Amino acid sequence: MNSGNERELSPFSGTAPPKNPPGKITGFQDTGQRIMNPDKLVIFDYSGTLSIEAPRFARPDGLVRALRESGLAALGVATPAFFWEQIVGPTWVEGSTTTAGYKEVMAKRIMALGLAAGQSSPAIKAAASRFVEAYLDRSWIDPHWRPILSRLAGRPDIALVIATDHYGEIAEVILGHLKSWHLPARRVDAGTVLEPQTAPVAVASSADIGFWKADRRFWELLKAKLPLAALRSVLIVDDFGFNEEQGDRYGELSGVEARQDQTLSLLAEVFGVKIRVIPFFLKGAARQEATAFIAETGERIGQWTTENGQGSSDRGD
Repeated sequence: MNSGNERELSPFSGTAPPKNPPGKITGFQDTGQRIMNPDKLVIFDYSGTLSIEAPRFARPDGLVRALRESGLAALGVATPAFFWEQIVGPTWVEGSTTTAGYKEVMAKRIMALGLAAGQSSPAIKAAASRFVEAYLDRSWIDPHWRPILSRLAGRPDIALVIATDHYGEIAEVILGHLKSWHLPARRVDAGTVLEPQTAPVAVASSADIGFWKADRRFWELLKAKLPLAALRSVLIVDDFGFNEEQGDRYGELSGVEARQDQTLSLLAEVFGVKIRVIPFFLKGAARQEATAFIAETGERIGQWTTENGQGSSDRGD
């Protein structure tokens, strides 16, 4: 479904981020702050978009290995089907709309199912922690996004947001990746107000906001926290769950289509401007093709920013 075409190609099996792409990276580089007066808002999804490897962690062979190596298999969570149906599904609401965290909701669920008779609570929590840490270690931002994010973050006319439906641990993971690239970022939650002089990237997760992106309240709260008085246009880059692995109900096609339609409608209603979307659909794409699609997406973002130039009076394209 990239550029209108589906792709089902061989997977990338790497477990560590590749080296940064060659060439000079332009845009915001220092660790200071600058005055923002954005008339454009660019929103990136995280899992499946900025982080291509996060959903690939759940491919069946790798998931079975992670369950075994973490110790969860020995506790009774040994198959992908059981993992999705009995662990992830029943805990997703709490895990993704509260700050409890993936580790906590997983451990609580295992104990509630009575799977680990004779095992101590610390042992169950340790196994859940090892599994989640392995998943988060795989959830790095693809380095080919770095020059794109850096250019956008360097423009005071653009507000840059990473918005994700995710567990409570993810915000700190994202902030850590951005810090390693010298991109200052702020975490958005119910108590945060981002002043005009602030970090160039805002990180908003459903766990911190308390609602999913398909809920109007997510975007209303985000809007209230950002300096967007001059906003004229919005761009969202998102896979809407399309790139999730088989077994994860979040990636079912009917849900993807409904989620995309609902999200775009909510953005238009809440922000009151025309919305441009760049769907990031690459499920099953090989590493080389995923890299090429990131570059293509970067070019489309660049075209959008040019069409909506600094201080543009155009409310859409």
